[in-house]
Parts: sequence; structure tokens; C-alpha cells
Amino acid sequence: MRRRPEKVANLLLRAEGWVTAGSLADSLGVTPRSVRSYISQLNARSGAVTAVESGPLGYRADRAVLAGLREDSESATPQDRVHSLVRELLGAPSGIDIHRTAVRLHVSEATVEADLVRVRDLIGGTELKLQRAGPRVMLVGDELAQRRLVSKLAHEEMDEGFADMASLRRTIGLESIDPKSFSPFKHELTTRLGEQGFYVNELAVSDVILHVAIAADRVAQGRALTGTHVNPSAQQKKFAELLDVLTLKHFGTRVGLGDLHHLASLILTRAVTPKGEALEVSLDPHIEWVVQEAVRHASEEYLVDIFHDDFLRRLSLHVQNLVHRAKEQAWSRNPLTRSLKGAYPMVFEVAVSIASEVGDHLQLSLGDDEIAYIAMHVGGRLERNRQSGAVLTATIVCPGYYELHELLRSRIDQSLGSSVEVTAVETDMSPDWAAITTDLVLTTIDPPVPDERTVLLPPFLTDADTERIAAAAARRRRTLRLARLRSELEHYFHPSAFVRPLPALKEPQVIRALGAPLIELGVIDEDYIERAIAREELSSTAFTDALAVPHALKMTAGRTVLSVGVAENSLRWGDTRVQFVVLVAFSEEDREAFQTVFEQLVEVFNERDSVQRLLRRGTNFTDFLDELTAVIDG
Repeated sequence: MRRRPEKVANLLLRAEGWVTAGSLADSLGVTPRSVRSYISQLNARSGAVTAVESGPLGYRADRAVLAGLREDSESATPQDRVHSLVRELLGAPSGIDIHRTAVRLHVSEATVEADLVRVRDLIGGTELKLQRAGPRVMLVGDELAQRRLVSKLAHEEMDEGFADMASLRRTIGLESIDPKSFSPFKHELTTRLGEQGFYVNELAVSDVILHVAIAADRVAQGRALTGTHVNPSAQQKKFAELLDVLTLKHFGTRVGLGDLHHLASLILTRAVTPKGEALEVSLDPHIEWVVQEAVRHASEEYLVDIFHDDFLRRLSLHVQNLVHRAKEQAWSRNPLTRSLKGAYPMVFEVAVSIASEVGDHLQLSLGDDEIAYIAMHVGGRLERNRQSGAVLTATIVCPGYYELHELLRSRIDQSLGSSVEVTAVETDMSPDWAAITTDLVLTTIDPPVPDERTVLLPPFLTDADTERIAAAAARRRRTLRLARLRSELEHYFHPSAFVRPLPALKEPQVIRALGAPLIELGVIDEDYIERAIAREELSSTAFTDALAVPHALKMTAGRTVLSVGVAENSLRWGDTRVQFVVLVAFSEEDREAFQTVFEQLVEVFNERDSVQRLLRRGTNFTDFLDELTAVIDG
């Protein structure tokens, strides 16, 4: 498949239900007409069956057909050819011949030369290089660096949606490994690690297993590691013994000590956390101090309750492992990074703050995947507070007849007790409806004026009834959240800080363009702009597929103002495309409002219908503010 149709396929496979042509066009930075062309190409390739269904609501993938079509695609794109070249170079110690490679790929020698330039870009910044002698090209570098390159290829494919082990194996060339062996290897490894007293990070262990498979395949080719981990720890030796047994059992290969100790180190620093106090781990005092200071400052800056001993210890252990990984350039991948940013932007922001300070002190440059793991630690610590704050109050209205109201209350407590707390029961046939102030009203009689708080119920609840209560509770929570956002936003916009159309520039230029009116208003200075750009370099602030929210880490604005930019066509922001960019300038006095505005603004722009409405109707400042208010009000 050509690149754009392949991206359309990936978007449709990730989507739930129908996707409009406009939405796909925005994601790709093309016109809806181009999207229709890409859909036609996909369906033409699928033959008699239809890979993508079209209808009044847009497009919807036949998942089985489209996934199979993507698997069967040939190496026709530049990235496919680059990966094919890299596989050949990795498997040919004496190099490859350009003439023969061009014939094999059915392309010109000029195309192969252009692809070699892309290979040089791919290996840039690594310990590898291309060595040229006439038509022969050789990949030069040690075995560990070459394995990292194989891992990099795998991760690029997974980023494009190739999560199936069989297709992944074919893509990165693990010819000696049976794809059916991955699952039993993982199951036995995680079981045995648990028996040894470790929590297993399921997100990271899959990546470690990929490295094990790469090692087994390279050893089968006579490319074993030597000289790594001369003085392994006792725990590394224990993990190495386990891996020795499992690689032979599941992959049919016995790897040497160099490989075993390297892989054991990956498990120890990526995939496991010791349980309880039985397995004490010695922490570096300097790392502990750095983490404590970073968490203290983030806690104070964002008013989040995370400065606790157990949290600090777990995060310090994570950072200590991170330092070990950094020494080997063995960064962890996190498949939840994108969803974490979109669903929990505030948690991710706290993690960016911690990562920034930790990185400065320990001289580390942390990518989004590593920041996402820190965000998971932060989110885990905040979850207790989130749960207690998420419980809604409810009044039961159930006219008395025997113990009906008691049975109703008991059933609600059993089914919904973690999210809905019954704080009052009315048994009168004519209750004072106006005096009921709880978040929900669960009633067996008709109220005079039903509203979104009200759920009409039979006296004996069915499973469908509890689902209706849960749905009403979810709607009510959203209403309460967005009501806070609505009350705050009206104070934070200014007519002069609205830019439409937003020019298609790089992120720093866009931030400066949106910052200019705020500087004129005396809200911020040039230093704030530079710090917002520096924050953007830490991690992209594109928290949804439509919205980027650039800002500085410190809330130093004279007052709080949001500068809004609207792109007529989507513009690239980080590794995605957006239509809206909101530069946030928050003052210290509005620190408490930051979380509300930040999270709920992202929530609004996570809804495709709301985004399209704002694009269509928010043509000027007044109309934009009116439409945003209407969207929030539902």
C-alpha cells in the first residue's frame, strides 16, 4: 500500500465505528477528496470484498479484510524499502551490492541510492555507520548497536499499527523464530517472575520479549553478544538462569552469558518491581533526593497530593532503573502514551514537570514513552483522590410500602456504591422536589419537572436499571466538570488574542504568533514565550488529534489569558496534526483553576463533533466563544 492509504487504514482500524471523511482529512492534512481517493485505492486492492464501507456517517473498516490487506502489502513505499535494506545490511557482514539490490527490488539504482540516504538518517545519532566501497555498502558497528537498530525498526512498525507478531517477525527479519512461541514464552516468564516476588510490568515485558527474540535470532546466525555485564548482580544471575531455560525451551536456542546478562538487565530495569519489603533494593541517595525535589516542586506548582513516602520510593526506583537504561540507550516503549495524554492531560503534565527536573539534575533527555511511565506512577497515586471526588450524592424518592425503599437502597449500594452515595430517602408521595439538592434523584414516581439529575425507576431494579443510573451518573459528572470550565473560560479569553487563520508554521513560530497579542496586553513577556517553546521540546502538547495546548511549566503570567489559533487546514504538531492551538498563560493566583481549565478544555476538543462545529461556525472571536459555550452547555 502507498503511504497515505496505509495511514487511512491505520486510522480506520483504530477507530470505533464510523469516521467522517473530514476527520480523516484533518488527521492526514489533506482534502476530503483525497481521502475518497485513498479509500478507493484500498477497496481496489481488496478485490471482490470491500475493505472499507462507506455510508451517510462516513467510513467504517471491515477489520478482518483491511488488516489482512495491510499484512499482504509489498515493500513498495520508501519506508518499506528502507527497512528491507536495513534487514539485508544486518544480515550481510560483508555488505550488499547496490546493482543486485536494485534488480531484486525492481527499482532503479538511483532509488536504492536515495533509500541509502534514508538509512543514514535512520542510523544517525547511533553507533552505526554505512561504509562504502564502489557498489558495495556495509553496515559498521558493534552487535549491541545493531540489535538496537532491529528494535527501532520493530517499534516503527508498531507505531504504524503492526502489532501482529507474525507480520512484525516478517518485517524485522526474525526468520528463525516461530511467532507462536511468543505467547507461551511470555506466559511462563511472567509467571516465574511473579513466583520470585516481582510485580511484572505487562506493558514493558512485551518489549523485553522482543529483545529476547532478537537475541535468539541473532545468536542462531552466529552473532552472539560478548563482554557485556562483566560483574552482574546476584539478581541478574538469577534472571539469566531463568532466561537460559526459557529461550531454549520456547525459541530452541541456547544463548551465551553475554546475551543472558544483557537480557537479565533489561528485565530488571524495565519489566519488574519488587513486591513489599521482602526484596529491599538499594537506592542511590542522590537519585532519591532528585526525585523528592522534583515531586515536591510539581506538587506545589500543580496543587496535587503526591508527596508521599511510598510514592517517592517507587518513583525513585523507577528513575534509578531509568538511569541504567539510559547508559545502555535501552529506552522503554509505552503503548499507552497517546491514550494517557488524551485521557489524563493533567497527570501527564505533572509527569512532564517531574521528568524535566529529573532530567536536568541527572543529565537525561526523556522521551514521551518514559514520561508516560512517570505519568502512570502519578496517576496511580492520584487515583484514590480521584475516586473519592468522583462519588455523586443521590436522593431516593420511593413512597413507603413495607420495605421497598430499603430494598431499593440496598440494591443501589451493592451495584453502584463505589460511584453513587445515597444520602437521603424520601418516602412521601409529594416530596418537596425543590429542596432536593443532591447530584442525582432516583425516583419511583414521576417528578413534576424531570431534568438530567432525575432517573425514573421501578421499585425492583433490573440490571438494565442500574446501567441507566450509571449512565445518568456519567452524564452528570460531565455536566458538573464542564460547568466549572464554562464559568472559568469566559474570564480568560480576549478578542485580540484570537488568530484565524493560523499560518502553517513550525511549533516555535506558532507559539510566538499566539504569544504576540499577549505580550501587547502586558500578560506575558518574551521569556514566557521561550519557556513555552522549551516545554514543547520536552513533550508535544498535542493532547488530542485536534488541539495543542502550549504553555510554560511555571505559572508566571501577570494574569490568565488564553490565546486561540484556528488553522483552516490542519497543521503538523509533534507527531500528529491539529486544527486548534491554545497558548495558555496562567498566573500564580489562578493556580487552582489550572487543572479544571486544562483537563476540561482537552475533554471538549476530544470530541470530533464539537471540533467540527467550532471549525464551521467559530469564524471570528465572538462566534467562537458563543459556539464553545454552546458545546460546553451540550
